[in-house]
Amino acid sequence: MKKTIFLSLLAFVLSLCLPAPRQKSEQTSPGNLSAPLHAVSEAVHNEEALPPCPVRLPDTLSIQHGDALVKLSLEDYLFGVLAAEMPASFPGEALKAQAVAARSYAVSNAAGKHGAAAVCSDPGCCQAWKSDDELRMRWGENYEANAQKIRAAVEATRSQILCYEDAPIFAAFHSSSAGRTEDCGAIWNARPYLVSVSSPETEADVPNYISTVSCWPIDFRDTLLSSYPSADFSGAEDAWIGETQLDASGRVAEIVLGGAPVPGTVLRQLFSLRSTAFSLAYEDGLFIFTVTGYGHGVGMSQYGAKVMAEQGASYREILAHYYPGALLVCDAGVKQNP
Repeated sequence: MKKTIFLSLLAFVLSLCLPAPRQKSEQTSPGNLSAPLHAVSEAVHNEEALPPCPVRLPDTLSIQHGDALVKLSLEDYLFGVLAAEMPASFPGEALKAQAVAARSYAVSNAAGKHGAAAVCSDPGCCQAWKSDDELRMRWGENYEANAQKIRAAVEATRSQILCYEDAPIFAAFHSSSAGRTEDCGAIWNARPYLVSVSSPETEADVPNYISTVSCWPIDFRDTLLSSYPSADFSGAEDAWIGETQLDASGRVAEIVLGGAPVPGTVLRQLFSLRSTAFSLAYEDGLFIFTVTGYGHGVGMSQYGAKVMAEQGASYREILAHYYPGALLVCDAGVKQNP
């Protein structure tokens, strides 16, 4: 009896000395996006293996490039997109983030957006893309160095895409933002992973970050009347500008001109503005738009990604920031590079 009690006490003491087993961390699955966004973001940017991709990535992609229909592998297509969409001089982590965003966008359109072609090479419609011959002409003697850097970013993220609820996301991106990105719902259909977030680029980081467009009153009036014939520009010119409404990102949602409410997106198109982050004033006999940033503002800011990479952020952290709630996944058969 004493021996039994002694052995029991000895086992208890030894159990206190042994380390407790580590609890296995819960991995958020692509279909389990009811978890807090910060938990999903951690799954995106940590250095552990990525969850498996819930969809099959296409082996090849058809591109409408001008009048030609070009068919090539998905990763070769990504090389041409990345080279066309982002300067090769950008940091490697920014290039990787762009590669994942571009691959996600392409896969989300793989069913065919242009009939026989899944995507086109017009950046105003899909994504920019350049052929190898076009890149050799553009880069000249820097072709080999630039191509090596671009291919490295594509290869480092091979078969990685962003998903939401088991589907590839519409990974919109743009050149630069004015402090915050745009909420997708402000200009397109709302998407939970394309909401307004902060973006760190400033005038010191972006060429032509602030631009201006000037119009003579007669041109300003006639341009608006072509789309808003009921607008009234009979009064004094300095009274043509009415109240301006900004959206949550600080961009122009709507501005009253000649008594007619005009969306900021329409003004951007009518006057070829670089973005809807603008102010409008009448000064010295001219209507002057002062514009900040470039692009629609939705999703990842390319210059914002550059600044984040320069500050030490990984491509996973960049993607987690600009596409909150989306999950980075990878083909299970592909070797991953954290």
